[in-house]
Amino acid sequence: MLFGQNNIMEYIEEMDVKFVRLAFCDIFGQMKNISVMASELPRVLREGVPFDASQIAGFMAVEESDLILMPNVSTGEILPWRPQEGRVLRLFCDIRYPDGRPFEGDGRYLLKQAVEKLRELGYECEIGVECEFYLFEMDDDGRRPVRVPHDEGGYLDVTPLDRGENIRREICLMLEEMGMLPQSSHHEKGPGQHEIIFKHSRAASAADHFISFKNMIKTVANINGLHASFMPKPIAKKSGSGLHINFSLCGTDEKPAEEEVCQQFMAGIMGHIKEMTAFLNPTTNSYARFGEFEAPSFITWSRQNRAQLLRMVKDTQGRGRIELRSPDSACNPYFAYALLLWAGMEGIEKKMTLEPAVDITDKTDIQGIEALPVSLEEAVAEAEKSSFLKKVLPAPILAAYFAEKMRECVSYAAAEDKAAYDYRQYFEAL
Repeated sequence: MLFGQNNIMEYIEEMDVKFVRLAFCDIFGQMKNISVMASELPRVLREGVPFDASQIAGFMAVEESDLILMPNVSTGEILPWRPQEGRVLRLFCDIRYPDGRPFEGDGRYLLKQAVEKLRELGYECEIGVECEFYLFEMDDDGRRPVRVPHDEGGYLDVTPLDRGENIRREICLMLEEMGMLPQSSHHEKGPGQHEIIFKHSRAASAADHFISFKNMIKTVANINGLHASFMPKPIAKKSGSGLHINFSLCGTDEKPAEEEVCQQFMAGIMGHIKEMTAFLNPTTNSYARFGEFEAPSFITWSRQNRAQLLRMVKDTQGRGRIELRSPDSACNPYFAYALLLWAGMEGIEKKMTLEPAVDITDKTDIQGIEALPVSLEEAVAEAEKSSFLKKVLPAPILAAYFAEKMRECVSYAAAEDKAAYDYRQYFEAL
């Protein structure tokens, strides 16, 4: 729902909004918020709301901790799961220094920079996602999740095997109410695993929607006495949960980009994918998913084969769509989309050539074919030596991100039971 500075207060009064949530993300993609009374919003729109950034992972040191949240009124949505009397409106925020400068660790700001550069090249990009997640049972007290899937259904099953049908319905109706336009939903391969597919939207909106989507699913699951987990590989030997990112490129005249340009965009992503993987797959558990159940492990592309890293497919109108299949939902979508756009733009600017398509099967000779990193430690090592990342992400943010990821790697290496470590770290948190 789109607002302007002039009509948002009108809307708040008409819809009986009493609380406004000012939302943002830390550098690891965790949603944060401050709630203000709706009557305070005119002041907040002028002055913003200060917060202690030293308490937010990866943001600021304690001696220089003040940052300001500035609400973006165009992102306003009523939260449909909150009470209908005294409603709650959520606004995503831009993050600034007290003097008004953009904070360079703000993922929305970084993504907007990438979008603006793409526009300067003469292109626009819409992003859609296919998001997988699991539903698990709660313990007898209803306080903690247990490792028992909500059902034993499989791919495209229906009730009674699919016990999540009503929850998906509830989620899709709420998404539609919030303007997020779900395209389809179904039971996925794993027991208790589901997928919801979104229509494409502009990059910043797509990232906002994804953050809202995760929060909504976990909330709706909790209301229904279940736990939703976006952990990349929550059950060994079962399908992992990926975040398939789809790009639709067009010119600023809204005409679909030529196939040659799409191939250059893909070549840029493939050329930098190893360096970006620490941001696209940011947990030790992420790497347990690769190479199984159609999750890629090699840097290849195809026109149809779903087990490859990238696909280029055409929709029913003949428009090209690029699908990246390696990321998972633990990523910060603002950072992920920004990095992928920057990589794709480098491919366009340098007119990079896409290598021939490769459909890897069990019988394929993989000698000479580059592989994705096999661990978070390897992914961080690739990222730390990347001149590309140093060019597009601020040095303090890179340092903070790498420090946290290496801490996770050290803890994981020291753990006697690696699976138990992953569950402690990610099962409830993601």
